[in-house]
Amino acid sequence: MKEMLSNSVFFGVMVSILAYELGVLLKKKLKLAVCNPLLISIVVVMLILAVFHVDYESYEAGAKLLSYLLTPATVCLAIPLYEQIELLKHNVKAIMAGIISGVLTSLISVFAMAAVFGFSHEEYVTLLPKSITTAIGMGVSDELGGIVTITVAVIIVTGIFGNVIGEHVCRLFRIEEPVAKGIAMGSASHAIGTAKAMEMGEIEGAMSSLSIAVAGLLTVVGASVFAQFL
Repeated sequence: MKEMLSNSVFFGVMVSILAYELGVLLKKKLKLAVCNPLLISIVVVMLILAVFHVDYESYEAGAKLLSYLLTPATVCLAIPLYEQIELLKHNVKAIMAGIISGVLTSLISVFAMAAVFGFSHEEYVTLLPKSITTAIGMGVSDELGGIVTITVAVIIVTGIFGNVIGEHVCRLFRIEEPVAKGIAMGSASHAIGTAKAMEMGEIEGAMSSLSIAVAGLLTVVGASVFAQFL
């Protein structure tokens, strides 16, 4: 069984898609925020690899076909933004202020945590791109000398965390403006948070999509600057 799965070109793709579909099914049935499809799929894939003793390289050889779709999928998020272009024009100053605030908050929080816990420079720069999409974050981490694999894990955890609690945080602080909700979700928890923002509403989804791109670009510059602080 191990040899058959390891040698299958489509094993990684098949396992990833089926695990994600299982997560979607559980989310629909249980209606619990913790049943995030991405989180469920990660756990299921890990269990399958462990049970059948399949090494990660064999899994990744097939799963990388899905990775190729990551960047074009992120670009496609521009579609809901285009549909809300007039709203963007009327709120451009507030939107930019919100995104910049989100990026600075992320970078400053990582710097503060690194200073408190005594992180090395390598560990510090690994965490700097935690709130931007994986497609950009991997490049930032690699350029600054971070550990790319850990960066990917941190980005995913950040996204899932934002997806799960983002709406509750907005409700706790009585944030009702759709534009503000979308900017908060996108700048704090990138594409995974945007998936939740789209569930919240069209405006939230559009503004969150915008935040992914702008926050990513700002973080590329900001992380390079903050990397010099430690």
